[in-house]
Amino acid sequence: MEFKEVLSSVDLPEGSQKIVSVGAQKVALFHYDGVISAIGNSCLHKAGPLGQGVVSKKYDGMYVMCPWHGYEYNIRTGSGIPGYEDQQSVYEVKTENGKIFISEKPVVKAKAPKHTDNPLEDLEKLKYETTGDSLNVLGISTTNMNDDIARPSTSEQALIKSLAYAKEKFNADARLIKLRSLEFRHCEGYYSRHQNACTWPCSISEMNPDDGMNEVYRKMILWADVMIVATPIRWGNASSLYFKMAERLNCVQNQITLKDRVLIKNKVAGFIITGGQDNVQQVAAQLMVFFTDLGFNFPPFSFVGWSRGWTAEDMENNTRQFAKSKYIDRSVKELIENSVCLSRQLKKNPVHDMIAPLPKIEDAAGMMKADEN
Repeated sequence: MEFKEVLSSVDLPEGSQKIVSVGAQKVALFHYDGVISAIGNSCLHKAGPLGQGVVSKKYDGMYVMCPWHGYEYNIRTGSGIPGYEDQQSVYEVKTENGKIFISEKPVVKAKAPKHTDNPLEDLEKLKYETTGDSLNVLGISTTNMNDDIARPSTSEQALIKSLAYAKEKFNADARLIKLRSLEFRHCEGYYSRHQNACTWPCSISEMNPDDGMNEVYRKMILWADVMIVATPIRWGNASSLYFKMAERLNCVQNQITLKDRVLIKNKVAGFIITGGQDNVQQVAAQLMVFFTDLGFNFPPFSFVGWSRGWTAEDMENNTRQFAKSKYIDRSVKELIENSVCLSRQLKKNPVHDMIAPLPKIEDAAGMMKADEN
């Protein structure tokens, strides 16, 4: 067995760790409880740098947690947590004359477990459900309320009207998602740690296939031809529930940034925005900027807005006037008309290779090869 000197012993005191190079391989070196050990640095999940993870005593030994997504490995045996078959590569370590040596080849090879059942396969392989003649209309309500305490939502009422019209007029397959009914985690900002730590499917989805955002991903990206997003106005902006969803769509936009891969093509989006007070156009602008960066197309007059103005504080009258509004009844139908018309035009001449003039990872000034991998 050939060994390579990697470090002086004084540079790895008790309770510390470092990432070192052994040939072309990065190795995570640990010194805990008087023992120096070495395992492969790249996490078996998405190649996160294990040498930068937190080490703690748990389960049956000392484990390092990957700083990207929390996968854990025994720092001495390289095994995953009890009950899992993950096996990280393990290197033999020697200390001589105050120097640390590591075997040039691992004495235990890495082995990622094989998963025969992949609950995210449809997302991973982008199994689109749209066809040349499909008309799938998705409504997303971003109103947040306690359904046990019934109250009307003007944005959701308008959305339901629009979906009913899509069914009646165009025989569309129309479906409604109420975000408040889905249990899904907030975006946890893995991209801020490393661009490759934000994955498609979403890192959170991989950790929890039952996360409610997976329903949004499936319906929005794989199923819908037309999407109508409805939001109330909250302090001059879209609802906080909308922004919670939008942050979790970062993994869709990042595919453009990282892999020049556009997931959303030939899809149409429209918007319904209602509030007791004004700011309809600002909310519409934010929605349009966000969804165009995902790849959606917009018809002319792509949003319906309802507001009774700054001084309309008599909220007990708001829903009553909304229900009687001829404008709402007409405009939600016209929004569907315009959206379906554009969808049909796109299907006649679909774009297959979409160019996205957005920042790409190769555009990053002074980009250097990451040294942690």
